[in-house]
Amino acid sequence: MLIIENIKIAFNSLLSNKVRSLFTMLCIIIGIGPVIAIMTVNSSLGNVVPDYLQEMGANNITAGIKKKTQKESASTNGIKPGNLITDEMITRLREKFPGKIDAIAISESVGNGTANKGSISADIVINGINDEYFQSSQITLLAGRKIKSSDIEGNKKVIMVSDKAAESLFNGDIESALWQKIIINANGKYEDFYITGIYKYEENTFSSEGSNITTMAYIPLPAAKEWLHSGKGYSQFTVVAAKDIESVSLFAEEIEQYLETYLNNEDYETMVSVIEPVTGPVYKIMDTVTIAAAIIAGISLIAGVAGIIMLPVTDRTEETGTRKSFTARNSSIRMQFITESIILFLTGGISGIITGLIIGAITANILGYQTAVPGMAIIISICFLTAMGIFSGYYTASKTAKMDTVEALKY
Repeated sequence: MLIIENIKIAFNSLLSNKVRSLFTMLCIIIGIGPVIAIMTVNSSLGNVVPDYLQEMGANNITAGIKKKTQKESASTNGIKPGNLITDEMITRLREKFPGKIDAIAISESVGNGTANKGSISADIVINGINDEYFQSSQITLLAGRKIKSSDIEGNKKVIMVSDKAAESLFNGDIESALWQKIIINANGKYEDFYITGIYKYEENTFSSEGSNITTMAYIPLPAAKEWLHSGKGYSQFTVVAAKDIESVSLFAEEIEQYLETYLNNEDYETMVSVIEPVTGPVYKIMDTVTIAAAIIAGISLIAGVAGIIMLPVTDRTEETGTRKSFTARNSSIRMQFITESIILFLTGGISGIITGLIIGAITANILGYQTAVPGMAIIISICFLTAMGIFSGYYTASKTAKMDTVEALKY
């Protein structure tokens, strides 16, 4: 009952001193609102960063085999690196690391060539791929479909070309290009292929300048091997590590150890590379922003509390003297002030949090990110505000409660 009574008294006191209450709440809102807004934007950005990094290949592990030295390579009896990585080796790799691998991408470059439709031609670079290749390389499909496993298994003569190549060959109508036959010329050899899909050309994916743009074209891996008359093995492949893996670098070391054990060839060595170290600074910057926002919040609130505390000490001296003249105990005065301060801080804090969430959500949407609520930041803010409320109320009550009743009534 005493707690309920204190809450009622606290609300009545806040309503009877609207200017002081609004000023206090405004200080708290200004202190906590911008910080929650920053945290909201930071959390929203944090949700998309892993996807952006994966598009950049942050989860990609490139593994291959190379000759140790020129001198040692003379003793290999004509063995080529491209014949050392086999399908069996890749199958066993999947079996050895279940749950850690999302895909294994394999590609084989045929080289520069041209795509021809009648008298019209487009410059292309031909790349043979397996059906998991697109999981390691983000490509936007505009029409048709990507190369799939049935194309690989059936060694079908299908090809994926860019929208730039399709526009050149079919007078800008990329839809009419689907399943049309084109002639591919590379390395002095001509082959008929059917366009199965058209992807969006991105300027940063393949550098080329001028009106004659050279773009990538994709064909099934067996067709590329047949074109080059190469063996069944591969020189390298790319492992796409699972998103929830703890460390791509450590997993890369495990793959390297596996390959060295499986290779068992003194003339060749494995090479494994990742770009994970590049992603470290990104997360570090985000953590720094979060810490800076938290420090700003703390400073703002502490400064606000200092100003808020000093006001009621003199402002409420008369009230304290009146209550003490009616034999109110110091503990009762202290409890009332603490209750009132907690309510004031939580009301202002929750208003600041809501304001910050709205501003953060609007900012995140403008930047094109899906809004993410910083749950931990909100919990910490509420705990911090409660602590500040208790401290503020206790300090104010202690100062005023210690005053002599007659001296307090003089105010």
